[in-house]
Amino acid sequence: MTRYISTAHIAPAPPPQRHGGWLSSLKARLFRTPGSAAITLVLLAATIALAWALLNWGVLRAVFSTHGGGPEACRVAGAGACWAFIGEKFRLIVFGIYPYAEQWRAALAMAVLVVMYVLSTRRRWWNRRLAVAWILALVVFGVLMWGGILGLPFVPDDQWGGLPVTLILATLGLAAAFPLSIVLALLRHSKRPGVGKALAVAYIEVTRSVPLLAVLFMASVMVPLFLPQGTDLSKLLRIFIAFALFAAAYLAEVIRGGLQIVPRGQYEAAAALGLSARVTTLRVVLPQALTAVLPALVNVFIAFFKATSIVVIVGIFDLMTAAKRAIADAQWQGFGTEVYLFVGAIYFLFCFAMSRYSARLHTSLDAGRRR
Repeated sequence: MTRYISTAHIAPAPPPQRHGGWLSSLKARLFRTPGSAAITLVLLAATIALAWALLNWGVLRAVFSTHGGGPEACRVAGAGACWAFIGEKFRLIVFGIYPYAEQWRAALAMAVLVVMYVLSTRRRWWNRRLAVAWILALVVFGVLMWGGILGLPFVPDDQWGGLPVTLILATLGLAAAFPLSIVLALLRHSKRPGVGKALAVAYIEVTRSVPLLAVLFMASVMVPLFLPQGTDLSKLLRIFIAFALFAAAYLAEVIRGGLQIVPRGQYEAAAALGLSARVTTLRVVLPQALTAVLPALVNVFIAFFKATSIVVIVGIFDLMTAAKRAIADAQWQGFGTEVYLFVGAIYFLFCFAMSRYSARLHTSLDAGRRR
């Protein structure tokens, strides 16, 4: 005869209690042994000394305004930072050689791109509305930057410069590279041998075996030699195409890694449900593959966003080139550190935002997939 034990009288167990707190955890991590305690104290003292030196140089003894005194006011003030130099050269650094009187257009064009970046992070916008919004935003960007209509003076793209060039190269280059990289990854991952797979493998391997500088040089100098006489492509357009084709090869290998970790059972389950190969790829395989490699994809995005500074070699006036032009001013010699810190802060702001957003998105998508 089976006997059943009633559990109605058993009270729920309390949650486990933590022993100690953050102080004990800190002690266990940093002061477990005399050696680790000594290293912790040395590093703490070095950090405090460095922080004080930076505070003293960058804030306490810094010059934020020369009040018309020019660079001499910074030199008389002492060894502090001369942030007034940033204010003096701000427009040159941010907008480059874009006509001074029309720089409001470049500022508005950058604001349009930043707004679209923010909208693209909202998941409720992940539909056709976002695609239409991006098309309209790029049209507005082009109208503002080029002009020639609506009473705006025409500004050729060889006069563009600064942050707008960096943003548009990174945005359009990576946006064009991503769908091409998916096609290349699917072709290379395919089990069926054929001309398409062979071409994809050759393209990826050849592109990844040459430096980006060589590709940009070919696009800027060599491509015009092969064009019909009288045909001229904008240098910015040629650099954009080269940038997109180069980034696609690296993204393709990352996506192929994601395709390889999708379990075989996913394919078998899709086949059992009668799904076609196209639906299986688009609805089952690719979402899982892209979610799995999202951090690696963002790493490539960040790397190529910073790599836009290489276009200075082929005469494109990007943000870093504009900064170097500002430093070259003979009257402000000796204050290049402040400019590089300012430009580094701009790069850090965009790259850190991408990194943090990708981490949250990956956590959200991965939690939904496990659920």
